[in-house]
Amino acid sequence: MKPQLKTIKSEIEQYAQHSNKTELQVIEQLKDYYFNKKVNDNLKQYKKGTKKVSEITKDLRISPRKFYAILQKKNIQHTTYNKVKDQTKQDE
Repeated sequence: MKPQLKTIKSEIEQYAQHSNKTELQVIEQLKDYYFNKKVNDNLKQYKKGTKKVSEITKDLRISPRKFYAILQKKNIQHTTYNKVKDQTKQDE
């Protein structure tokens, strides 16, 4: 395990030197890349209807509100639920 970590660390350092970025910036880019890849895989399953929102948010470790924001950003149709009751009914 340690030799693998050393090779990964050295590759990240080499890439950081060539791209004029810090190691932390490189790691953030990798994190964003793999998160987006995972999101896209889950969105495909959501479109097919094989996976529910609750399962996806558990897998991605994000809130449902954040997931719906991703859906809106990518222009994917979804049902919206209005949690606020009509005040006209309450006034009667």
